[in-house]
Amino acid sequence: MTRAKLFEQIKAKNTCLCIGLDTDLLKIPRHLLESSDPLFEFNKQIIDATHQYCVAYKPNIAFYEALGPKGWQSLQRTMEYIPKDIFTIADAKRGDIGNTSALYARAFFEELNFDAVTVTPYMGEDSVKPFLRDNKWVILLAHTSNAGSSDFQNMKLSTGRKLYEEVILKSQQWGTPDQLMYVVGATQPEKIHGIRSLAPEHFFLVPGIGAQGGDMDMVLRNGMNKQCGLLINSARAIIYASDGENFAKRAGEEALKLQQEMQDHLSRVVLKNGKL
Repeated sequence: MTRAKLFEQIKAKNTCLCIGLDTDLLKIPRHLLESSDPLFEFNKQIIDATHQYCVAYKPNIAFYEALGPKGWQSLQRTMEYIPKDIFTIADAKRGDIGNTSALYARAFFEELNFDAVTVTPYMGEDSVKPFLRDNKWVILLAHTSNAGSSDFQNMKLSTGRKLYEEVILKSQQWGTPDQLMYVVGATQPEKIHGIRSLAPEHFFLVPGIGAQGGDMDMVLRNGMNKQCGLLINSARAIIYASDGENFAKRAGEEALKLQQEMQDHLSRVVLKNGKL
């Protein structure tokens, strides 16, 4: 999906919501276990209830590959079911030597037809470039939302910059804002304004809203650019809003709440022509 098409969806739906499909066999409603494919049945009902309120879905690949071949089949069926106008992200956090990264890229972009894949930058340019393709996206880990992110990401370098800042600046030499996004966690929203100044044109994938406690208002105020520039992810707060037979209805209600909160900001900042 191109940047223009993604922005069209953001404007059409008045939302930048991304829903994480972190579908855990141990957490889905028990009655679904009677299905021949419980993960897919759960995802199908979540998608039916939420697709009008989001612009992206992000399956966390670990929840599928942990189940072996059956999990991959559930993921494939999920990808085929997601409406074609919705952006899809493989939350896989891959990255290896060039020939291996090329095979990861083939798996997620060609075999599973994702629009984007999350990639770790630790091994440098040659591990990232195989993922850079026309109309496909690398979402590079920059400043993440987990508690241990400060172990390395905030380390100060001889350049005077922190490691995550160096990652953002250096990687912009590898790809364009039409190919490259950054993971920027919502749990430290005070840093998002500074990160936006480092990458003014790029989209950010922002995890940490909802169960992790990220501040939606702060993220929107500090992170938006002229094309919104944000995909704000929520997973558990939506998909596990209920563990009963009404789980899909409750997921839809939670997604609607977030969509309405985003709409208030988008209507003030992003005009119909896409400019501030």
